[in-house]
Amino acid sequence: MPVVVVESPAKAKTINKYLGSDYTVLASYGHVRDLPAKDGSVDPEHDFDMTWEVSADSRKHVKAIADALAKDNALILATDPDREGEAISWHLQEALTKRRSIKKDTAVSRVTFNAITKDAVSKAMEHPRQVDMPLVEAYLARRALDYLVGFNLSPVLWRKLPGARSAGRVQSVCLRLIVEREMEIEAFKPVEYWSVKALLETPRGQSYEARLVTLAGTKLDRMDLTNATQAELAVQAITSRALTIQSVEAKPAARNPSAPFMTSTLQQEASRKFGMGARQCMSAAQRLYEAGHITYMRTDGIDMAPEAVAATRDAIADRYGSEYVPDSPRMYKNKAKNAQEAHECIRPTDMRKDATALRLKDEDQRRLYDLIWKRTIACQMAAARLERTTVEIGSADGQVGLRATGQVVLFDGFLRVYEEGRDDVEGDDDARLPQIMQGEKAVFSRTSLAEQFAKATGTASVTEGTQIAKEAILSENESVLALQHHTQPPPRYTEATLVKRMEELGIGRPSTYASVITTIQDREYVRKDKNRLIPEEKGRIVTIFLLNFFRQYVGYEFTANLEEQLDDVSAGSRDYKDLLSRFWRDFSAAISETSELRISEVLDKLDEALAPQLYPPREDGSDPRICPKCGTGQLHLKTSRTGGFVGCGNYPECRYTRPLSGDADESGERMLGEDAGDEIWLKSGRFGPYVQRGEVSEDNKKPPRASLPRGWSADDLDLEKALMLLNLPREVGPHPEDGAMIEAGIGRFGPYVKHGSLYANLKEVDEVFTIGMNRAVEVLAQKAAGRAGRGAAAAPLKELGEHPELGGAVNVLSGRYGPYVKWEKVNATLPKDVEPSDVTMEMAVQLIAEKSAKSGGGKKTAKKAASSKSSAKKTAAKKAPSS
Repeated sequence: MPVVVVESPAKAKTINKYLGSDYTVLASYGHVRDLPAKDGSVDPEHDFDMTWEVSADSRKHVKAIADALAKDNALILATDPDREGEAISWHLQEALTKRRSIKKDTAVSRVTFNAITKDAVSKAMEHPRQVDMPLVEAYLARRALDYLVGFNLSPVLWRKLPGARSAGRVQSVCLRLIVEREMEIEAFKPVEYWSVKALLETPRGQSYEARLVTLAGTKLDRMDLTNATQAELAVQAITSRALTIQSVEAKPAARNPSAPFMTSTLQQEASRKFGMGARQCMSAAQRLYEAGHITYMRTDGIDMAPEAVAATRDAIADRYGSEYVPDSPRMYKNKAKNAQEAHECIRPTDMRKDATALRLKDEDQRRLYDLIWKRTIACQMAAARLERTTVEIGSADGQVGLRATGQVVLFDGFLRVYEEGRDDVEGDDDARLPQIMQGEKAVFSRTSLAEQFAKATGTASVTEGTQIAKEAILSENESVLALQHHTQPPPRYTEATLVKRMEELGIGRPSTYASVITTIQDREYVRKDKNRLIPEEKGRIVTIFLLNFFRQYVGYEFTANLEEQLDDVSAGSRDYKDLLSRFWRDFSAAISETSELRISEVLDKLDEALAPQLYPPREDGSDPRICPKCGTGQLHLKTSRTGGFVGCGNYPECRYTRPLSGDADESGERMLGEDAGDEIWLKSGRFGPYVQRGEVSEDNKKPPRASLPRGWSADDLDLEKALMLLNLPREVGPHPEDGAMIEAGIGRFGPYVKHGSLYANLKEVDEVFTIGMNRAVEVLAQKAAGRAGRGAAAAPLKELGEHPELGGAVNVLSGRYGPYVKWEKVNATLPKDVEPSDVTMEMAVQLIAEKSAKSGGGKKTAKKAASSKSSAKKTAAKKAPSS
């Protein structure tokens, strides 16, 4: 039987089902070889020779493949149809050749399929080829570049910037995007502007909104009304004039569906609609692909196979009717930069099956499949037909003009199934207008516009509604409202918008987005808060360092050009060792030059580069570098294991510090009051705001301190709250059973109550200060019960009785990964399609035997069975009557 090798056991199981017993299908469990994590694994001095080793975890998988080849001298490499998949096949071939498992007469072939279906797998087997070496060389070039950057640049970071962990070829550019966006936000100066809108009525009593677009006969731009006085004059101008409908223009419009998914657009839409991170999205997509539900999920192509287009059109007609099927199929052009790596779009393998039909139990898989199915169906549906209406309203003297806009969907088309999400949308003009006739009067509505505004903002009253708008101006008839606005800074990146930006710049490729974004979070350069990516101080200082000493290598254009050169390698039009040689020549020179710098020189350089952000001019004209605490020391950039911060040069006499992102015009500290003769201070340190009792002195080197818990604002902190924090842990009272004191406090894992060595978490920080004895005892009892329950045996879902051959109880239990059969130390998971109540003893015995054989317990089980039978014979012989 030919040996077929794929990456994962799930994929192996699915393919084995299609190929049958004529093939042996095994999994490599991903890459089997890698560069050792030590210096010298890529040797620039010897033509970039690369040293590979089989990882400890992979040795048993390589051995299993080698053992199978000993029985059949044919190897079929069926790993994923991309650069990484080609590399895994090459690694396997090289590793097996070194083991002499591949001989001169061994038939080695490579097959690829874009979807794991019976038809796709069968066709692939009919068209074998050899390993594509240009694709492998592109992989080798990327791997060597990433190694050379990581193993040469990271040590420089460690030595020059304490606390910095590493740098990478693509991750550093990605981090730069996030840091520069944050600096844009911090440097942003909001500009005030006003908008005016009126609530009008038709003669038939139907209300509609219109916004002011012309004042004093001049067309208004968005920010022309700059203050409250101008806004108030505009309101008076509207209310003092009679208004008529000057024109009503209805234009037909059409909206076409979006293209089917490729990797980047799938990640963006999963983030928008479900808040899924890139890694979470790709993990769910991987499982859907391996189960045969969708096509390959790492692709930058958007074209669909002709048979898939036909199947999609048939599914549309069956479900929604022929009017939803356009006259001709929609064709989407493949945007892949390299045709050799282009795949079909991400789509379901069977368009007849929606998410309900598949009955997927995993929530992430179910939601993602539903998204892919709807996008694929929609991409071949008819366009939505709309009617967009613009109503121009004005005064007879031409001094005032207002405009109302809206649209009506005449035919929903693809919108019946799916509409693409949008990022950072401020508003739209999708409101539906009532029937409005040209020449009729536009009168002010009898309903208060402020009242409508209050409802829209979820406030309880008209007064609160207008207060939400800060300096809102309301006309006497309450039908004209002027609202104050301020320009907003650019929004922080989400994972979706970051992937989109990387794609626009040509940085990275579909297979890299998820791992790059995950890496910068794992290394604590970036944190995710409410789905937005925020740079940590450590990430900022690393980025500024790289921009000053390795600017070329974190340049957007340089990185994009390098990606294109790597694409040329995979297309076979560029030599990968020549690419490496040219890169290494300049990069190694930059490393050598920077390595000779002292830490103080690096910090001085960074301090100078960051000066505009760290020390902006003060309103009083004083030196922005003078310490606001001691008044004499100079502020300097400093580093620690957590990143960078600004500190006073008079340390240790003056211990003033603030974060890089702190306001340079404020000291970050204030005295809250006195308690028992001690001053209680709110201070700002490199780890954030904290409260402190007294000042640091020779007699009091470590005064009591307490960090502000998550959710507490430094602006709202007063003396009472500060003392509450400084007096933690708080004594709740003696436990009624043993008299030991129960305490409530805030620890590294959040708020808690404690009794002896037993800790129980509390949900809210405020509960630390309010929790009483009854509640504390209840929470501690629940924690104790849970701890005891973890050690107790779970009740069986079904008791099957004694093992018929070996003895010992056989039960069906519920476990972390689902129901399973338990016999002695053997735990055999139930197949997904088998309910615990349906398990029979015969079925359980078979599962136990299979599990024992896989885990190496087969011989022990057989030995025990033989021993059991031998004992039974002896017992029977003793009981038999003598003749």
